[in-house]
Amino acid sequence: MSGLETHGLEPIPRSERTARPRELFPTWVAANISVLLLTMGATLSVSYGLNFWQALVVGVAAPIVSYGLVGLIGVAGRRGGAPGMALSRAAFGQRGNLLPGSLIWVARWGWETINAVTGAYALLTVLDILFGIRSSTPLIVVTLLLFVITTFAISGLGINAVQRCNKWATWLFGGFSVLVLGHLIVETDWSEVFGQSAGPTSAMITGVGLIAAGGISWVPSAPDFTRYLPDSTPAAAIVRNTVGGAGIVVLPMVLMGVVMAASTPDLASAADPVSFLGEILPLWLAVPYLLIALVGTLLINSMSMYSAGFTAQTLGFRIPRHWAVSVNAVISLVFGGVLMLAATGFMGPFVTFLSLLAVAFSAWLGVFGVDMLRREEYDAEALLDTGPTSAYWYRGGFGPAAVAAWAAGLGSGLLFTASDWFTGPLASNNPIGEYGLGWVATIVVSGLLYAALPKPAVPGKTTGGERPAAMAI
Repeated sequence: MSGLETHGLEPIPRSERTARPRELFPTWVAANISVLLLTMGATLSVSYGLNFWQALVVGVAAPIVSYGLVGLIGVAGRRGGAPGMALSRAAFGQRGNLLPGSLIWVARWGWETINAVTGAYALLTVLDILFGIRSSTPLIVVTLLLFVITTFAISGLGINAVQRCNKWATWLFGGFSVLVLGHLIVETDWSEVFGQSAGPTSAMITGVGLIAAGGISWVPSAPDFTRYLPDSTPAAAIVRNTVGGAGIVVLPMVLMGVVMAASTPDLASAADPVSFLGEILPLWLAVPYLLIALVGTLLINSMSMYSAGFTAQTLGFRIPRHWAVSVNAVISLVFGGVLMLAATGFMGPFVTFLSLLAVAFSAWLGVFGVDMLRREEYDAEALLDTGPTSAYWYRGGFGPAAVAAWAAGLGSGLLFTASDWFTGPLASNNPIGEYGLGWVATIVVSGLLYAALPKPAVPGKTTGGERPAAMAI
C-alpha cells in the first residue's frame, strides 16, 4: 500500500491483505492523543469527586470495556475485508443500512467538529505563548481552515498515510508525555492530590461510562482499520493491540488530568480546553506538548474522516472515497466556527455530545455484534450489489429483524439518557440513568432483540481464493 489509496467499499483482495495486527497498536494510540482526556480526568476529580485511586480504576476499566468492543468488531473487517458500514449491509439489508448509516454519519459531524475545535485551540494557544498573538475572529477562522485542510489531506490519501503518521505521532507523544509526567512528579503537591476523599461508587461507574463513550464512537470504524489483515490473523491479537494501544494513552492522560486539577480545578470547566497547559507547564515543555497534541488531534480527525468517507459512500454518494471525505471536512469547518465563536463553554456540550453519540453508535453495535457471531465471512458480491438481486436485499431491501432491533435499542437508550440537550423520561430514579449508562442499555436491548427475532438464513459462502473484482466507488 503506497500513495493514494484507491479502494472504496469493495472487499480487499486476499493478495493485498498483508497488514500485521501489531500495526493496530499505533493506530489506537493515535486515536486517543487528545488533551480532552486531560480535561475529562479533571472532571472525574472536580465534578465527580473521585480521588486518585478511584480515577485509576476508571482509567483502567474504561478502555478495556470500550476498546475491547472496538477490537471484537474489528474481527469482522478481517473476515470480510470491507469497511464496517459496508459489512453492515449484511445485517440491515441494502436499504435498511441507510438508517443507522445516516445517523452514524451525522454523529461523525459532531465528533469531527469537536476535534477541529480542539486542534484550533491548541494552535491559538501556541501563537499566544510564542508570539503574543491574541485570538480573534479572523484568526479563529484561519486556524480552523488550516486544521481541516490538513485533516482532509491525510485522510484523503488513505490508510497508508494515516498509519505512517500514527507511528511517528506515537513515538513523539510518548516521549513528551514522559517529560510532562516528570514535571508533574516534581512540581505537584502530592499531599493535596492524595488527600482528596473518596467519591461515591456511583460516580466511579458514571466516570467509566463517560470515558468509555469516546471509545464506543470508534466501534463502527473498527473494520476499516482491520480489512487489510490476512484471514489467518488471530482475533485475540486484534483485540489485544486495540485495547493496548488505547489503554496506554487513556490511563496516564486521565491520571494527569486528575493531578493537574489539584492546582487548577478550573480545568474541568474551561471554555478553552487546552490553553491551561500554557499556564501549568513551563514554556519549553508547553509549546512542544501542545504541538504534539495538535498533531494527535489531526490524526484523530483524519481517522474519523477516513471512515466517514466510507459511510458517505454507503449512503449513495457515488464518488471516490477521498472526495467523499471532503463532505465531512466542509461540515466540520462550518460547525467548528459556530462552536468557537458562539458557544459559551466547551466541556458541557462535549460531555452531552458524548452521551448521545454513544447511544447512536451502540444501537448499531448491538445488532452488528450479534449478526457477526452468525457468520464466518461475508458475500462480497452481495455487499456491492445494491439492487434486488443482492443476497442482502431481504424484504424490499430491509432486514426486518435488524431494523426493528436497532430502532428499539436506540429508543431504549434515549429513554435512559440524561443530558443538557435531552433527558429521557426514564433517566432518573434507576441505576441506568443515574450512572449515565444509556449506551449500555442500548447495546443490550438491540442485541438481545435481534438475537430473538426470526432472521433470514445467512447467504452461502463465497468460493475461490480471490474475492470478486473491485468496484472502486
